[in-house]
Amino acid sequence: MNIPADSITVRQVTPGDVRRINELIRMLAEHQRAADQAVATADDLHAALFASHPSLFGHVADCGGYVVGFTLWFLSYSTWVGKHGIHLEDICVMPEMRGRGVGRALLAELASICVQRGYGRLDWSVLRGNESAIGFCQSVGAEAMPEWNAYRLSGRSLADLAGK
Repeated sequence: MNIPADSITVRQVTPGDVRRINELIRMLAEHQRAADQAVATADDLHAALFASHPSLFGHVADCGGYVVGFTLWFLSYSTWVGKHGIHLEDICVMPEMRGRGVGRALLAELASICVQRGYGRLDWSVLRGNESAIGFCQSVGAEAMPEWNAYRLSGRSLADLAGK
């Protein structure tokens, strides 16, 4: 795909983008060798993004009506900073569009939202060993937080803790 980077527009996700975002999520899961774990459907995404009071938000990188990347994010809150922030759940750019400023433009949009709304920070996670993603994070000035470990409770453990 030969698309000039200056022809990319970052905009809020619309209902018409949801199926394409779901395709990109599947591509990302396959790349991370976890395709079997990506079970969300386009209907699930649509319901989350366009609920009457949504908790999930998104932006796409659009090139002439074709979505070449996306972000999905939600609000967080820092008790230490005393402000909301954005937690970036996913950022994905088509492989052939990487290195052309698309990811930077998507992150810049979220940074702009943080600044405009007075949010304290923009957080996200990167898989260990994903050197290209780590390099990208460093290139935009993001700092690794080696003193923190991510933990997750899901499936049977989640149900057990809930007493179900």
